[in-house]
Amino acid sequence: MKLAMIGLGRMGMNMARRLMQGGHDVVAYNRSPDKTEQLVAEGAQGAYSLEEVAAKLNPPRILWLMLPAGTVIDAHIAQLTKLLSAGDVIVEGGNSYYKDDIRRAKELEPTGIAYLDAGVSGGIWGLQVGYCTMVGGDRAVFESLEPIFKSLAPQDGYLYCGETGAGHFVKMVHNGIEYAMMQAYGEGFEILEASRYAASFNYADISHLWNQGSVIRSWLLELAEEAFRKEEKLADIHGFVQDSGEGRWTVQQAVETAVPAEVITLSLMRRFRSRQQDPFAERVLAALRREFGGHAVVETKK
Repeated sequence: MKLAMIGLGRMGMNMARRLMQGGHDVVAYNRSPDKTEQLVAEGAQGAYSLEEVAAKLNPPRILWLMLPAGTVIDAHIAQLTKLLSAGDVIVEGGNSYYKDDIRRAKELEPTGIAYLDAGVSGGIWGLQVGYCTMVGGDRAVFESLEPIFKSLAPQDGYLYCGETGAGHFVKMVHNGIEYAMMQAYGEGFEILEASRYAASFNYADISHLWNQGSVIRSWLLELAEEAFRKEEKLADIHGFVQDSGEGRWTVQQAVETAVPAEVITLSLMRRFRSRQQDPFAERVLAALRREFGGHAVVETKK
C-alpha cells in the first residue's frame, strides 16, 4: 500500500522504515527536511510541504501522523482538511488523549475524511521487533488498512479495539500500567542498594536472573540489565523523570470512573517528585517536627 508518514521523530522514522521493509510505498514528510532527505536516500518518496504530500498520494489517500500530542496535530489536520477528499484516511498514531480523537473524528465527519486513532508502543526497538498497535475508529476503515498494521506489528501485535478513541484509550491505560511497573522495579532496586548486602550485588546479574522463569520477568528487566551493564550504579544519570501525558490521563480517568488506581496514581506522583530540588513540602514537615517535638533540622547555609 502507499501512504504518507508525517512526522519523522524517534518513532515515525523507524515506523516508515519498517513499512518500507514490508513492501509499502512511503511518502515521507517532516517539518525539518533533513530527516525527509534521510528517508529518501533509503527509498522513500520525499515531500517538503503538506500540499506535496497530498499531491504524491492517489485517492483514497492514507496519511499517518506521528506528531506531538495536542495543538500540533490539530493544526496539521486543519491544513490537511483543505487538501484531502472524501474517502481519504488520517491515522493519528501519536499519544493523543482519546477525547481529542472523538472531537477530531466528529469535526471531520462533514468532509467524508475518515479518522483512525492508533496507539503505538515499541519505542526505539520497534524497527527490530515490531510495534504493538491499538486501533480505534470505523471497523471497515481499519480492515481496509490492515496490511499496514500487519507490517508494523509483530505476530499478533495489532488489535481493533473499538469505536473512535478506543485505540488511544487502551494505549493510555497501557502507559499507566507501565508507570507502575517501572516504579516497582525502581523501588525494588533501591531497597537492594540500601541494604547491608549492596556491596556484593551486581544489579545487571540480578536483572538477568529475575528474567529466568521468575514471576516478575519482563522486557523492562531486560532493559534494566542493559542499563546496569553500561553503568553499574547509574551514576551517569540524574533521577529526573518526565511524564508524557498518558499517566496523567489514566489517573484522571480513574477519578472520573471512581476506580481506585492507587499504584498508578502514586507512580505518577513520584515522577513529579523526581523533578523537585529541596521540595517545599519536606521543609514544612521538618519545620513542624521542630516546632512540636523540638527535633533537629538541617539548616541551609546563609
